[in-house]
Amino acid sequence: MVYFKVAPLKSSFALAAILGFVLTIIYTDRIGEDWAFALGFVFALMFVASMISMKKAPIEATLEMSPDLTGVKKGRPKRKAGKKKK
Repeated sequence: MVYFKVAPLKSSFALAAILGFVLTIIYTDRIGEDWAFALGFVFALMFVASMISMKKAPIEATLEMSPDLTGVKKGRPKRKAGKKKK
């Protein structure tokens, strides 16, 4: 069985997929049925990829990308007031 690595995708990727699909459906008459099908297929694949990313991507990678969500600041830890360094 082959396992693939799943990358965390931004939420704007899913938004672009939804918006692109809806606009493709609305403007089918102007761009033609062949182009509408092709663009709709691409945007549908983008949306499926974003759903897979939400379900399967490791949460650690997402938290590393945006440390503001965790509230933990990386760097050198502060020493406690009562302990002296030997």
